[in-house]
Amino acid sequence: MTDINKKSISVLNDLIETCKDGQEGFKTCAEDIKHPELKSLFMRCSSECASAASELQASVRSLGGDPETSTSVSGDLHRRWVDIKSLVTGKDEEAVLNEAERGEDHALKAYREALEEINEHNLVGIRDLVERQYHGVQRNHDQVKALRNQARARS
Repeated sequence: MTDINKKSISVLNDLIETCKDGQEGFKTCAEDIKHPELKSLFMRCSSECASAASELQASVRSLGGDPETSTSVSGDLHRRWVDIKSLVTGKDEEAVLNEAERGEDHALKAYREALEEINEHNLVGIRDLVERQYHGVQRNHDQVKALRNQARARS
């Protein structure tokens, strides 16, 4: 296996963890919220994260690697924090949206770092995939942030 393949696999596996974190994080948010439209949004975002992880896993396999299959430790800790905070705040809409936005802030950072590594190491074979997924993360982040701002304005 070439060094470029090894580096590409490493970058993709880090993003798989990020996607798995998002999948589980949005699922947790959906479970913690009563508002049906937000529940539906969070379930859609969870599904999109699962699809992105699957796509990244397929790319890792095509490069001859073993794809990551689990969430990160930091993602697990964040979900526990969301659960605890939801209990304390009574699953307040704004609080759950704050946590969802925080999770998407983390995902955006992970994708930006991946794109920097791709550019630094000239990993052209995975650039289009990562850039396309980055734009999806950005869209989710912006939508969650707008909803959070609306919830904040109502309170």
